[in-house]
Amino acid sequence: MKVMVLGKATEQSESGEFGTAEEFVAMDLFNEKLVAAGVVVAGDGLQPSSKGKRVAFDAEGNATVIDGPFAETKELIAGYSIWEVASMEEAVEWVKRSPLRGSEVELRKILDADDFDASFPAEIAEAEKRMRPEHAAKD
Repeated sequence: MKVMVLGKATEQSESGEFGTAEEFVAMDLFNEKLVAAGVVVAGDGLQPSSKGKRVAFDAEGNATVIDGPFAETKELIAGYSIWEVASMEEAVEWVKRSPLRGSEVELRKILDADDFDASFPAEIAEAEKRMRPEHAAKD
């Protein structure tokens, strides 16, 4: 199963301070272990929200663009990874081994056709399966 690992923003990451050299080395070593275990599919850090935008849609579909920075640091994401693991428990165990301090990580299973009940049209599920390899080849 694939999970998205969301590194929550902190005051430090939102200020544009990305950490010390020692913190980068520790995270790099952790990431090397994830890669060696075949867990990592993708991942990156994100710029502070001051360099971002949000697009909000009303009930009629009209879009409003909102420039960052955004309030509520605890609700923001500073980085992400996509992992391929056997279970959510395995993902939790990997996160517990990370060198992160003073931060929070959220884990979310990425939806796939198996997550939907029988009312999910079979032709859409098949189209989804066909498209995934095509998208992966473009990356």
